[in-house]
Amino acid sequence: MLSMLTLNLQAAALPRAKQLLTWLDTRDDDLLMLTETSRGGGTTHVLDQCRAAGLSVIDNAGTDGDRGCAIISRVPITARPDLLPTVTLPGRAVAATIDSDPAITVLGLYVPSGDRTPDKVANKQAFLASVLNDLREFSSQQRAKLVVGGDYNVIARDHHPRYSLFLPFEYEFLDRLVELGLTDAYQRLQPTAQAHSWFGRDGSGYRFDYFHVGVALIPALVGCDYLQDPRERGLTDHAGVTLTLRVSSQRIASDGQGLASAGALF
Repeated sequence: MLSMLTLNLQAAALPRAKQLLTWLDTRDDDLLMLTETSRGGGTTHVLDQCRAAGLSVIDNAGTDGDRGCAIISRVPITARPDLLPTVTLPGRAVAATIDSDPAITVLGLYVPSGDRTPDKVANKQAFLASVLNDLREFSSQQRAKLVVGGDYNVIARDHHPRYSLFLPFEYEFLDRLVELGLTDAYQRLQPTAQAHSWFGRDGSGYRFDYFHVGVALIPALVGCDYLQDPRERGLTDHAGVTLTLRVSSQRIASDGQGLASAGALF
């Protein structure tokens, strides 16, 4: 089995980052996809501890104060492909091909959120359009073994509850992923369920975080679930999302240290 977890780090400051690492030590995922990373001390600590524990780390935090993404893998990374050469915010996309059978390429995304101001709407629309434009350049064989995940900051057309604040291009992003042969893993396994991964101050739930898989990986799809625990503990404002595939892989040799205690102790 191959297990993945995507989790929004919410640009954690150092104290919360240490708590997040302690929580991650309770997990045994083969690959972590972190969104809303930053150049601050919290993200730096998380990634340094993972490197000290012997894991492979790809850090793609944005520049000029923008947020980014990171991939942390217990499975050897065989390539770091530039999957989205024209993406408008390069720090918000990160990719890795891992040593699995079949070989899987993972693409993590952190889509801009923002309010309804014209500049932020245009920024989000341009980012989503650039992601889709680059994905269209893939061959069908490349997309077949692709896993896309992260914080998309969009919801589906049939989301419950319904909200009026989302614009057509935001709904269309999920539609276009399906047209490109990428299946919503959670929806595939639980077609009548409505998950939420982020909650507003009034308690309204939104499903912002996802995993999508290519057609060759659908037969290997075992599980996809939302973990509310890190959100309920105040470690982040998002639920985590897990993905389990019936795929064989070999882990990197480890000395057995946990992420929280690797290298320098707290």
